[in-house]
Amino acid sequence: MQRIRLRYTKRGRLRFTSHRDFQRAFERALRRAEVPMAYSAGFTPHPKVSYANAAPTGTGSEAEYLEIALTEARDPGTLRALLDESLPTGLDIVDAVEARTPGLADRLTASVWELRLDGVDPLDARRAVDAFTAAGTVEVQRMTKNGVRTFDARPAVAELETHSSRADGPTDQPCAILRLVVRHVTPAVRPDDVLSGLRAVADLAPPVPAAVTRLAQGLFDEETGTVTDPLAPDREAAEALTAAPAAAATAPTPEGSA
Repeated sequence: MQRIRLRYTKRGRLRFTSHRDFQRAFERALRRAEVPMAYSAGFTPHPKVSYANAAPTGTGSEAEYLEIALTEARDPGTLRALLDESLPTGLDIVDAVEARTPGLADRLTASVWELRLDGVDPLDARRAVDAFTAAGTVEVQRMTKNGVRTFDARPAVAELETHSSRADGPTDQPCAILRLVVRHVTPAVRPDDVLSGLRAVADLAPPVPAAVTRLAQGLFDEETGTVTDPLAPDREAAEALTAAPAAAATAPTPEGSA
């Protein structure tokens, strides 16, 4: 089987689609694009699709990932275009590579988020961010199926800063934009948990729900504090495989060989 890894987005109103909604839309797109999918065995075969760390419902994303298994080889670029045409605008397939290295999910260790806080003065946001980053512990609560759970959100936050600010609309209301880098830990710390933490340490409470978008996810580099592209190892492996025959063809012939 050939395995293809895809990066897709959730933009605009389609950020409100659930992960199950996307699964249904994607499986329809596979059929429309006539992708030669591999199927699982058993009484109810289903296409072999592996989803990795989907964003919560209601958040936008520029960096969602999945992997599909095919029974016939296809060009990743052509496959990406066919699937993108078969999905609604907002659920966009923006990148595709052939899987040549193991462990895509293992390379998704952190996310970069943008949090737009309409109605919040940037100075108030900066003071709240400073209080959050200075705190040793930021306990937040989340409702789970087993009841309310309390946990420390601070260790998972690798970076939190006021990234930019702007005022939009006829009322010229203030707006603060935060940039958040969060490690994928257990329990998972989500952007709304960080907003709860800002409320707890600095009483920062946006008058309207925050608009949250995942900008990137991948391997977290502890030295630089950056999140790297998780598909880069597959591209590098493909380039190395392509370069090897070319290097062999241009290598000098040993003296004395026939």
